[in-house]
Amino acid sequence: MPLHMLFGPEDLLRCRFAISPLGQTHEAVRTLRRRERHGYHLPWLRRIGRAAEGLDLTELLLLMPRHGGYTPDFLGPPPAVPDASFEDELARLRATDPAMARHELTLSLACTPGAADSPLGRAMLDDPAATVRRLAEITEHAWRALIKEDWPRLRTLLEADIAYRSRQLAEGGLERLFEDLRPRMSWADRTLTVHVPHVPAQTQTLDGRGVLLVPSVFVWPDVVSGFIPPWQPTVIYPARGVGGLWREPDAAAPDALVRLLGANRATILADLEEPASTSVLARRHRLAPSTVSAHLAVLRAAGLLVSRRRGHEVRYERTPLALALLAGG
Repeated sequence: MPLHMLFGPEDLLRCRFAISPLGQTHEAVRTLRRRERHGYHLPWLRRIGRAAEGLDLTELLLLMPRHGGYTPDFLGPPPAVPDASFEDELARLRATDPAMARHELTLSLACTPGAADSPLGRAMLDDPAATVRRLAEITEHAWRALIKEDWPRLRTLLEADIAYRSRQLAEGGLERLFEDLRPRMSWADRTLTVHVPHVPAQTQTLDGRGVLLVPSVFVWPDVVSGFIPPWQPTVIYPARGVGGLWREPDAAAPDALVRLLGANRATILADLEEPASTSVLARRHRLAPSTVSAHLAVLRAAGLLVSRRRGHEVRYERTPLALALLAGG
């Protein structure tokens, strides 16, 4: 059913993007048991299968109703900054006020018949502070088992999605921003309509809080939005390019370029469709980071790459000369 978010003048100035490794961890947990999400993620599911079997997710899954319903917002609060680390987000989860936790736990357990009166449900409500600690510990185990190894790859795709949508916003405003997310989301008359499955129709006035937009590699085919006050209104939507997320690189460098640069350098150059770091390229091409770093240094010195720092990471991207070489080859 639709969720209508009504924008005022100030809300138009307070739309922002963020990436949430904590939120991606919880969506990964949901994906484990939602077969409708499996299509794009079968290689990942096969690879992490044994690690997932070793996780005890009982408490977490009790708060994730299968067919709609409410999951406590404190579990994955709207990110406070654009690119928080998992450790910072986990610390924020651990600092949840027990009174707030009990309120949101009560709302969530009420969505599953019998959950609040079950032994586990009663234990959660009787000691919400201990429940928060356990949920944080479970989330940390899930991060390590399901996401941590692949986070550079996931983050690169999420950042590419934000870069693309930021350009759309600059070129055509909110209508352009949401146009390729139809029919899940639409914009008209200062109203963002989000079609959230299994949720009653609602209308929410933003009152100057704006909207936080968070791309996700796991929520497809859905859009997620259910944050209640005092949390900032948030929409979690499918990131672009998920279909190729787990595909191993198959970029074939032109033969002439291979002869000019060597096989590894030509393949790395051909694969840089989006900016990437040394560690991402090393993992993707199964090469030592030191080897990739040496290749990147040569390509950069030749004017084929430029490097840009983002936080603690350096990303490499192709120059117009590299694009011309690839096209000519």
